[in-house]
Amino acid sequence: MSKTKCNIVRCPWANDDEIFHDYHDSEWGVPEFDNQRMFEFLVLELMQTGLSWRTILLKRESMREAFANFEPQKIARFRPEKIEKLLADPGIIRNRLKVNAVINNAKCYLQLEKEGTNFSDFIWQLTDFKPIVNRWKQQSEMPASTPLSDALSKQLKRYGFKFIGTTICYSFMQAIGMIDDHVHGCFKG
Repeated sequence: MSKTKCNIVRCPWANDDEIFHDYHDSEWGVPEFDNQRMFEFLVLELMQTGLSWRTILLKRESMREAFANFEPQKIARFRPEKIEKLLADPGIIRNRLKVNAVINNAKCYLQLEKEGTNFSDFIWQLTDFKPIVNRWKQQSEMPASTPLSDALSKQLKRYGFKFIGTTICYSFMQAIGMIDDHVHGCFKG
């Protein structure tokens, strides 16, 4: 467990870096049902593939600005000139496959809406709209994926979403509070 000067005990991954404290304390594992905020987390988790979460949190504000406040309606209209501008922006993750996946996923999100499917409902129905609360004794017990994240990945891929494997889905479910994985002893547990 990590502690701050105030002796608050957190999950081990939320080390002494303030950026992790804020994210751990106010977002991670907290149920989120707002469509746009959920799409933001989907984008951030996609961008995190192969990188540290710290990197993503440090670039989050720049990515918010670059990706039109994570509004799928705007992102879906990005043209080649905008993509090239994004790939030149050192404030974001400059990976062409990931940037293209974000745009693709915005279009898939809009297709769900067009079909009358609410994104939040589409995701949360897998847990009957209730978070799954786990209390692991230690962080090493926490899985990277589960049958539920497999199912979400499969469901999203069926609708054309990209960069959405089971590990990304598990992290996404933790980020939006579908899965609450705080370790036993953490003040959030």
